[in-house]
Amino acid sequence: MSEDNLKAVIEALLFASDKPLALERIRNVLDNLQTDEIRKILEDLGSEYEQANRGIRITEIAGGFQIITAPGFAPFLKKLYKERHTEKLSKPALETLAIIAYKQPVTKLEIESLRNVNIDGVMQNLSDKGLIRVTGRKKAPGRPKVYGTSSLFLEYFGLKSLEELPKIDNFQNALSVKEVIDENKEPAQTN
Repeated sequence: MSEDNLKAVIEALLFASDKPLALERIRNVLDNLQTDEIRKILEDLGSEYEQANRGIRITEIAGGFQIITAPGFAPFLKKLYKERHTEKLSKPALETLAIIAYKQPVTKLEIESLRNVNIDGVMQNLSDKGLIRVTGRKKAPGRPKVYGTSSLFLEYFGLKSLEELPKIDNFQNALSVKEVIDENKEPAQTN
Protein backbone atom coordinates (compact mmCIF):
# COMPACT_ATOMS: atom_id res chain seq x y z
CA MET A 1 0.00 0.00 0.00
CA SER A 2 1.36 3.45 -0.89
CA GLU A 3 2.09 6.02 1.80
CA ASP A 4 -0.81 8.21 0.61
CA ASN A 5 -3.17 5.25 0.95
CA LEU A 6 -1.80 4.50 4.43
CA LYS A 7 -2.39 8.13 5.42
CA ALA A 8 -5.96 7.92 4.15
CA VAL A 9 -6.61 4.66 6.00
CA ILE A 10 -5.17 5.99 9.28
CA GLU A 11 -7.12 9.23 8.85
CA ALA A 12 -10.32 7.22 8.35
CA LEU A 13 -9.60 5.06 11.41
CA LEU A 14 -9.08 8.13 13.59
CA PHE A 15 -12.17 9.84 12.21
CA ALA A 16 -14.38 6.80 12.80
CA SER A 17 -13.14 6.15 16.33
CA ASP A 18 -14.87 7.91 19.22
CA LYS A 19 -11.91 7.13 21.51
CA PRO A 20 -8.15 7.62 21.10
CA LEU A 21 -6.60 4.81 19.07
CA ALA A 22 -3.44 3.20 20.42
CA LEU A 23 -0.61 2.59 17.97
CA GLU A 24 -0.94 -1.13 18.62
CA ARG A 25 -4.59 -1.10 17.61
CA ILE A 26 -3.80 0.75 14.37
CA ARG A 27 -0.92 -1.69 13.78
CA ASN A 28 -3.29 -4.67 14.07
CA VAL A 29 -5.67 -3.16 11.52
CA LEU A 30 -2.84 -2.41 9.09
CA ASP A 31 -1.48 -5.96 9.05
CA ASN A 32 1.27 -5.29 11.56
CA LEU A 33 2.86 -2.22 9.96
CA GLN A 34 5.64 -1.12 12.33
CA THR A 35 4.57 1.31 15.07
CA ASP A 36 7.38 3.76 14.25
CA GLU A 37 6.06 3.93 10.66
CA ILE A 38 2.53 4.57 11.95
CA ARG A 39 3.79 7.28 14.31
CA LYS A 40 5.64 8.94 11.39
CA ILE A 41 2.46 8.90 9.27
CA LEU A 42 0.47 10.39 12.18
CA GLU A 43 3.09 13.14 12.62
CA ASP A 44 3.03 13.88 8.87
CA LEU A 45 -0.77 14.07 8.86
CA GLY A 46 -0.71 16.32 11.91
CA SER A 47 1.82 18.63 10.25
CA GLU A 48 -0.28 18.79 7.08
CA TYR A 49 -3.34 19.84 9.09
CA GLU A 50 -1.42 22.54 10.94
CA GLN A 51 0.39 23.92 7.88
CA ALA A 52 -2.88 24.16 5.94
CA ASN A 53 -4.56 25.75 8.98
CA ARG A 54 -7.25 23.08 8.85
CA GLY A 55 -10.05 22.94 11.40
CA ILE A 56 -8.87 19.63 12.82
CA ARG A 57 -5.72 18.36 14.48
CA ILE A 58 -4.31 15.01 15.48
CA THR A 59 -3.31 14.79 19.10
CA GLU A 60 -1.79 12.16 21.32
CA ILE A 61 -4.05 11.70 24.29
CA ALA A 62 -4.75 9.01 26.90
CA GLY A 63 -2.29 6.56 25.37
CA GLY A 64 -3.56 6.89 21.81
CA PHE A 65 -4.21 9.29 18.94
CA GLN A 66 -7.39 11.16 18.16
CA ILE A 67 -8.70 13.73 15.72
CA ILE A 68 -9.80 16.87 17.56
CA THR A 69 -10.94 20.30 16.49
CA ALA A 70 -8.28 23.00 16.33
CA PRO A 71 -8.34 25.03 19.56
CA GLY A 72 -8.55 28.34 17.65
CA PHE A 73 -12.02 27.45 16.41
CA ALA A 74 -13.50 26.89 19.88
CA PRO A 75 -15.62 30.10 19.82
CA PHE A 76 -17.42 28.89 16.69
CA LEU A 77 -18.04 25.46 18.15
CA LYS A 78 -19.42 27.05 21.31
CA LYS A 79 -21.92 28.98 19.20
CA LEU A 80 -22.88 25.83 17.33
CA TYR A 81 -23.43 23.86 20.51
CA LYS A 82 -24.59 26.62 22.85
CA GLU A 83 -27.87 24.83 23.57
CA ARG A 84 -26.06 21.58 24.28
CA HIS A 85 -26.08 20.69 27.97
CA THR A 86 -22.69 19.97 29.43
CA GLU A 87 -22.62 18.57 32.89
CA LYS A 88 -19.84 20.02 35.00
CA LEU A 89 -18.22 18.40 37.98
CA SER A 90 -19.11 19.83 41.38
CA LYS A 91 -16.44 21.23 43.69
CA PRO A 92 -16.62 18.14 45.98
CA ALA A 93 -16.31 15.88 42.92
CA LEU A 94 -13.28 17.81 41.66
CA GLU A 95 -11.65 17.71 45.11
CA THR A 96 -12.21 13.96 45.38
CA LEU A 97 -11.00 13.40 41.84
CA ALA A 98 -7.84 15.41 42.54
CA ILE A 99 -7.09 13.30 45.62
CA ILE A 100 -7.55 10.11 43.61
CA ALA A 101 -5.42 11.41 40.73
CA TYR A 102 -2.50 12.41 42.95
CA LYS A 103 -2.64 9.66 45.58
CA GLN A 104 -3.74 6.63 43.54
CA PRO A 105 -4.14 3.86 44.37
CA VAL A 106 -6.20 5.12 47.32
CA THR A 107 -9.04 3.73 49.44
CA LYS A 108 -12.35 5.44 50.09
CA LEU A 109 -11.45 5.71 53.79
CA GLU A 110 -8.18 7.49 52.97
CA ILE A 111 -10.06 9.97 50.79
CA GLU A 112 -12.70 10.55 53.47
CA SER A 113 -9.99 11.17 56.09
CA LEU A 114 -8.44 13.82 53.84
CA ARG A 115 -11.76 15.50 53.02
CA ASN A 116 -13.40 14.98 56.44
CA VAL A 117 -16.76 14.17 54.83
CA ASN A 118 -18.64 11.13 53.59
CA ILE A 119 -17.97 10.67 49.89
CA ASP A 120 -20.30 7.79 48.97
CA GLY A 121 -22.38 9.86 46.55
CA VAL A 122 -19.38 11.62 45.02
CA MET A 123 -17.57 8.32 44.45
CA GLN A 124 -20.67 6.82 42.83
CA ASN A 125 -21.02 9.87 40.58
CA LEU A 126 -17.36 9.74 39.49
CA SER A 127 -17.63 6.01 38.89
CA ASP A 128 -20.86 6.42 36.89
CA LYS A 129 -19.14 9.04 34.71
CA GLY A 130 -16.28 6.61 34.15
CA LEU A 131 -13.63 8.97 35.55
CA ILE A 132 -12.48 6.56 38.27
CA ARG A 133 -12.21 2.80 38.54
CA VAL A 134 -11.44 0.12 41.09
CA THR A 135 -7.80 -0.84 40.58
CA GLY A 136 -7.60 -3.62 43.16
CA ARG A 137 -7.83 -4.32 46.86
CA LYS A 138 -5.54 -3.18 49.64
CA LYS A 139 -3.75 -5.79 51.70
CA ALA A 140 -5.34 -4.63 54.94
CA PRO A 141 -8.13 -5.88 57.20
CA GLY A 142 -11.37 -6.06 55.25
CA ARG A 143 -9.44 -5.84 51.94
CA PRO A 144 -10.89 -2.42 50.97
CA LYS A 145 -11.10 -1.46 47.31
CA VAL A 146 -8.47 0.92 46.00
CA TYR A 147 -9.34 3.49 43.35
CA GLY A 148 -7.49 5.14 40.51
CA THR A 149 -8.31 7.29 37.54
CA SER A 150 -9.46 5.84 34.22
CA SER A 151 -8.39 6.55 30.66
CA LEU A 152 -11.58 8.63 30.35
CA PHE A 153 -10.12 10.87 33.10
CA LEU A 154 -7.13 11.51 30.83
CA GLU A 155 -9.44 12.26 27.90
CA TYR A 156 -11.68 14.53 30.00
CA PHE A 157 -8.72 16.66 31.08
CA GLY A 158 -6.79 16.37 27.79
CA LEU A 159 -3.76 14.58 29.25
CA LYS A 160 -1.46 12.08 27.54
CA SER A 161 -0.63 10.46 30.87
CA LEU A 162 -0.72 11.12 34.62
CA GLU A 163 2.81 12.55 34.38
CA GLU A 164 1.23 15.63 32.77
CA LEU A 165 -0.69 16.48 35.95
CA PRO A 166 0.53 19.76 37.48
CA LYS A 167 3.11 19.14 40.17
CA ILE A 168 1.90 19.40 43.76
CA ASP A 169 4.89 21.64 44.56
CA ASN A 170 3.39 24.32 42.31
CA PHE A 171 0.24 24.31 44.46
CA GLN A 172 2.26 24.47 47.69
CA ASN A 173 4.26 27.46 46.38
CA ALA A 174 1.08 29.22 45.27
CA LEU A 175 -0.48 28.62 48.71
CA SER A 176 2.61 29.95 50.50
CA VAL A 177 2.62 33.11 48.39
CA LYS A 178 -1.12 33.64 48.99
CA GLU A 179 -0.67 33.18 52.76
CA VAL A 180 2.14 35.78 52.83
CA ILE A 181 0.02 38.22 50.81
CA ASP A 182 -3.00 37.64 53.09
CA GLU A 183 -0.87 38.19 56.23
CA ASN A 184 0.53 41.46 54.88
CA LYS A 185 -2.82 42.93 53.87
CA GLU A 186 -3.98 45.77 56.00
CA PRO A 187 -7.28 45.17 57.72
CA ALA A 188 -10.25 46.91 56.18
CA GLN A 189 -11.11 50.17 57.90
CA THR A 190 -14.59 50.59 59.27
CA ASN A 191 -16.30 53.89 59.81
